[in-house]
Amino acid sequence: MKLLNFSIIRLSIALIAGIILSKYLHLTILQACCLFLLSFALLTVTYFTFKTKFRNTFWFDFATYLTTICLGIFTFTAQNNSLKSSDFSKKLRPNASNTVTFKINTYLKPNAFNERYYVDILSIDNNSTTGKALLNIKLDSVLNPFSIDHIYLTKTNLEEIKAPLNPDQFSYKDYLKNQNVHYQFYVSKSHIIQLETKTYTLKGIAFNFRHLINRKLKEYNFSKDELSIINALLLGQRQYITKDVYDNYTNAGAIHILAVSGLHVGIILLILNLLLKPLERFKHGLYLKTALIFILLWLYALIAGGSASIIRATTMFSIVAIGLNLKRSTNIYNTLGISIFILLLFKPNFLFDVGFQLSYAAVFSIVSIQPLIEPLLSFKYKLLDILWKTLTVTVSAQFGIIPISLYYFHQFPSLFWLSNLVVIPLLGIILGLGILIIFLALINILPHFLAEIYGSIIHLMNLFFKWISSQEQFLFQDISFNSFQVLLSYILLFFCYKLITTKQLVWVIGIGLICIGFQMNYIIDYRVKQDDKFYVFHKNKFTLIGEINGGDLSVYSNLKDAKTNIIIRSYSVKNNVSIKASYPLQSVYSIKDQTLLLIDSLGVYNVKELKPDIVLLTQSPKVNLKRLIDSIKPKLIIADGSNYKSYLKRWETTCEIKKIPFYRTDKMGAYLFN
Repeated sequence: MKLLNFSIIRLSIALIAGIILSKYLHLTILQACCLFLLSFALLTVTYFTFKTKFRNTFWFDFATYLTTICLGIFTFTAQNNSLKSSDFSKKLRPNASNTVTFKINTYLKPNAFNERYYVDILSIDNNSTTGKALLNIKLDSVLNPFSIDHIYLTKTNLEEIKAPLNPDQFSYKDYLKNQNVHYQFYVSKSHIIQLETKTYTLKGIAFNFRHLINRKLKEYNFSKDELSIINALLLGQRQYITKDVYDNYTNAGAIHILAVSGLHVGIILLILNLLLKPLERFKHGLYLKTALIFILLWLYALIAGGSASIIRATTMFSIVAIGLNLKRSTNIYNTLGISIFILLLFKPNFLFDVGFQLSYAAVFSIVSIQPLIEPLLSFKYKLLDILWKTLTVTVSAQFGIIPISLYYFHQFPSLFWLSNLVVIPLLGIILGLGILIIFLALINILPHFLAEIYGSIIHLMNLFFKWISSQEQFLFQDISFNSFQVLLSYILLFFCYKLITTKQLVWVIGIGLICIGFQMNYIIDYRVKQDDKFYVFHKNKFTLIGEINGGDLSVYSNLKDAKTNIIIRSYSVKNNVSIKASYPLQSVYSIKDQTLLLIDSLGVYNVKELKPDIVLLTQSPKVNLKRLIDSIKPKLIIADGSNYKSYLKRWETTCEIKKIPFYRTDKMGAYLFN
């Protein structure tokens, strides 16, 4: 009995279960280590106890999966920087500026206000530390991006990443937590001092090489959008793409083309396999060819930025390349399982990366479903056959990614098949020509006419996806889809696959039970929606109120586009409630047995025969709060994001003196009246 006899897929599932469990157990590194060692000891005992009893392997199976689960818990916990004694958060002086030495780790896409980087914190006040943080530098038209591996010094206040202030908004805090980033700081370039950089990492060398490629390409007449697509397609750098172009690819269902993943790495493997085929003529040439392909694939992964999707694809195709060239038969499911296990063992945070999830869901779906669809039609003409195979691959991939895509993005581009049918057959040519363009540009022999042809191809591709994106009637948006529905969808997909391949009645029963599960989810969701709620949302400079009644959301605001505001849209989609209408703000609201009085910039609150329980202060009213409290005696005072900070501080002090609860949405988030 050998451990390798276990299905690598099952071991990968056990590892995934351990990683997920570790997010909820909150163990220390020592506790996680002890748990793993105990489970490993149990595995050792069961191995020697049952190794001769081939018919009774239950306890060995149990111990193996338990050990793998504990391994997942340990690997995830061990990579949590905040738990380490050397983490910089342990050295911070609260509410004070610290002298920070940091090294640039990753260049991120800028937002509307700041250049952004992940940085490694090397020291705090001359105390050596470890850990990552988010650096924000005010945008400057003359500011060149900092280079990876460069070391800088500044004096700043590091602050924890804040959670969203409104319900069901995208949580940047949770996203950064999955990147092992818990703190951020803001500085201007003038307050940063560059220090001597003595060592360079492979990531820094790759960054400099990409910078060299871009400098060479800028000598030709590529437009900004063309150059950004070249960076995404070939170098794995999407941070230069404008929002409009990115949205066009997303709405056309072709965003995966811009993420270097299995499709790109697979094409590059085919190109390398063809170019290096002459080596097979030499003695041991096959081994040399395999080694070169392996090295070049990982060199490309490094140059392309080493994202989760790139590492996943390179790991998988490295295994495929070894099996292909050394004439070793490989099972695609085992190849996928091995790549998942290896990646999550060293990078457990990859599990929570959306690209990683979509990538594996697509590949598993393609290798399972495409062989079932392709035989349905056959064509004599090769072109039609290629188009049919492309369509079956595209449709198969969509079966796998739709549940995850609906959960995260809440939209479905129904013209995805047209986008992929046109572009995917040409993608090999686009990538191959792009690699040639970069190579010729680097050695300064790129003909201008060839650069113009390639730029025109990219331009036409952008125009095509812009046209697809403009067909808004085929883009279904704001689709509510929860995590339970994602789980049910994949179980349903599996049951349907088993029914088609085995034609057994048990899978029909299973499909029926899943359909009942969807109905139960709908009933529970419907009942939850019937609960009446009243929100005072947080919105800078504006007042935004939401009232849910019978599953309908009424919006009260001084915003012109309140119904389409991202806060309202996010809430309505996540909670599956419909937006009824948008109304101007009212002075008085009745919330069950409570009365809310809204006091705006006019400062009017002397309403006869009205004794409000709650007061909402908006638009910085010039009122004497002590007199207001003495006059109407409210039980609670709320101040939203439309008020001046100086007013909020003064009101907070007054409420403390008068012993009246004071709620600030800018600190405590949206206020909910149940």
